[in-house]
Amino acid sequence: MLKLARYAVLAAALVLIWQPASAREFKAWLAELRAEAQSRGISEQILDAALGQIKPIPRVVELDRRQAEFTLTFAQYRDRVVPASRIKKGRAKFKANRALLEEIGAKIGVQPRFIVALWGIETDFGRVTGGFKVIPALATLAFDGRRSAYFRKELFNALQILNEGHITPKAMVGSWAGAMGQCQFMPSSFLAHAIDYDGDGRRDIWTTRQDVFASAANYLAKSGWRGDQTWGREVTLPAGFDRAMADLKVKKSIGDWQALGVRRANGGDLPERQLAASIVLPEKGKMSPAYMVYNNYRTTLRWNRSTYFALAVGLLSDGIGAGG
Repeated sequence: MLKLARYAVLAAALVLIWQPASAREFKAWLAELRAEAQSRGISEQILDAALGQIKPIPRVVELDRRQAEFTLTFAQYRDRVVPASRIKKGRAKFKANRALLEEIGAKIGVQPRFIVALWGIETDFGRVTGGFKVIPALATLAFDGRRSAYFRKELFNALQILNEGHITPKAMVGSWAGAMGQCQFMPSSFLAHAIDYDGDGRRDIWTTRQDVFASAANYLAKSGWRGDQTWGREVTLPAGFDRAMADLKVKKSIGDWQALGVRRANGGDLPERQLAASIVLPEKGKMSPAYMVYNNYRTTLRWNRSTYFALAVGLLSDGIGAGG
């Protein structure tokens, strides 16, 4: 009841935010933003189509404010994000797109199972890509003030994407925070990493599967992915293990961890390949589960700086890969 009451107060406050005075302020702010966009080379036609009728979206501000309300244990997160049903679906998607995935994986240097895992976690394999128009959502957040500088940059990036003809304002949909398409790229990530793999002149991460897969792989590759390595594995730690060593800043060879008593989850010896590895403990205050992670885990963190997310990508990729 207390949480519902807080939401009610928040909703009421958000309604007050967009009173007529704020509406006038937004109109003036938008005019200034439009002038700057023009100076950056965005065409009048695009500006009219993208900014002509937009208004702030209170729901976007509400969602931005509410992010910290939800806390899950790693076990809860893993069960929600990597259930058996998603592993099964991921294997089917892998099989259905195997030829394309293997072609892209070979060219870009990213194992296909990781491309499919990211696709599955971000949008349930393209099924849930967000229901917000990106330009109004970003404009709302840029005007709001909490993280205005960041979202203002992303808004200009989104306008550049429109100006380059990759998508129309109407079709540019995504999350409330502006993450777009089947791989949920922010506009800056799109400009840096999206690929027109099918050669039609547009980088289409919304509906063109070739572009979706290649863009996701390119993001990882440019972030330091190693195509000859996996991400990591679950391990067991010896009694008396020094928790301070469970830190990404602490790197040791697999052999060194073996010598300290770290073993595979089933109790067997660790792999003989001497990669640099770290120990990750996702549950605060708990020594289990524990994971030994490599370079590619760190690369996944560049996509999303969440321990839970990066571990889930690795675990889902393992499940998909185990299906052959």
